[in-house]
Amino acid sequence: MAIHPVDQRLPIARQSAFALQHVLIMYTGCITVPLVFGAAVGLDRSTVAMLISADLLVAGIITIIQSLGVGKVAGVRLPIVCGATFAGLTPMILIAKEYGLQAVYGSMLVGGVVGIALAVPFAKIVRYFPPLVTGVVLTVIGISLIGVAGGLIVGNDPTSPSFADPKNLALAAAVVVVAVAFICLGRGMWTQLGVLMALVIGTVIAIPMGLIDLSGVGGSAWVGFPMPFHFGAPEFPVTAVVAMSIVMAVVFAESTASMLAVSEITGKPLKKADLARGLVADGMSGVLGGIFNAFVDTVFSQNVGAVATTRVYSRYVTATSGAILIVLGLIPRMGEVVAALPDPVVGGVGIILFSTVAVVGINTLRKVDLSDPINTTIAAVSVGIGILPEFAEGMFERFPSSAQILLGSGITLAAASAFSLNLLFNHTRLGELARRSRESLHPAAQTEPATSSAGDASAIVPV
Repeated sequence: MAIHPVDQRLPIARQSAFALQHVLIMYTGCITVPLVFGAAVGLDRSTVAMLISADLLVAGIITIIQSLGVGKVAGVRLPIVCGATFAGLTPMILIAKEYGLQAVYGSMLVGGVVGIALAVPFAKIVRYFPPLVTGVVLTVIGISLIGVAGGLIVGNDPTSPSFADPKNLALAAAVVVVAVAFICLGRGMWTQLGVLMALVIGTVIAIPMGLIDLSGVGGSAWVGFPMPFHFGAPEFPVTAVVAMSIVMAVVFAESTASMLAVSEITGKPLKKADLARGLVADGMSGVLGGIFNAFVDTVFSQNVGAVATTRVYSRYVTATSGAILIVLGLIPRMGEVVAALPDPVVGGVGIILFSTVAVVGINTLRKVDLSDPINTTIAAVSVGIGILPEFAEGMFERFPSSAQILLGSGITLAAASAFSLNLLFNHTRLGELARRSRESLHPAAQTEPATSSAGDASAIVPV
């Protein structure tokens, strides 16, 4: 019996080379999350370095689980690479500022447990998360995080002498220019490594500008293991737990999109049981993230693109990528070096990554029948509600502090709005009656069946 390409093992040299390429492609996106989170909540460099190590360690573990599987319990067994998602970034920052870091990781841990419990039911109701919902959420995630990138470039304290320093703006602009040059003019792998090269070149430019301090790097250990519950015993504020549980639902939608895409690319059918096991692994990332002070993981779309481009479908390649990530996570000095990157460089990279997420969301919405006024209204209202907190800062300041965690996150508002409105108007008789009424008034305007107006969940674009 022929072995499916997904289950084939490659010669060790070739397998290692493709595995390293996967790591290089996803590395910048993975480490950006702890860098941005650390800067937003005011963590010192050594603590950010610890977050980076924990982030890489958990990403490696989850990548191996997803690639190889754990019995009938977890892992989709497809060639995918996982890493920290931007979806949880804003809620985590809000929770940290309100309740502290113990609450961030306590709520993440519980959110992971909730995700594991809901993996099987979610796999059965994935049709309620079509491109109309995921497209809105991804668009809002990208837009809402651009302000965070701007804070890294400009600064967050207007009274600081370095606030809006022209040299910081110039450095960030140089990072963007380098990334655009590699991505648009490069060939082959250089195109995929454009953001990473911008990070490296931007750091080199920052050295003569005096923006890099590596004095603390030499004192860190070469080998070490992230300490569980580094910030103390976890805490579980109800509002924070609810927020991180919503994040898990968003992550499920992201990962489902990517797993469906990989299934189509490799030609290996994805059953509901396979999808459920993949989502269990996502939930496990929340549990491990809560324990080791890391982040919730999702399937990285850039690595999905690499699978399609290289046509190397072996899941043992991505499992090897997971092993490389684990090794990197066990080298604290590596985390110290990354944590020393100047904020303007990280901010410049963040602009590209966050804007790309927004554009992917817009591209996802293109799969929706936006000639249908109901779908257009759902998308418009949900995006508007989602980005409103970013443009009207302090709009919920008179609400209880617990409520501000949920209402202050545009991602949470967008997800709740898009899901509820889509459910109401595309999965009940109300929307059907509205469309029939419109057809009776304008029979020539309706040429597509109403059932396809929200888009098929199987057509979700990966993130």
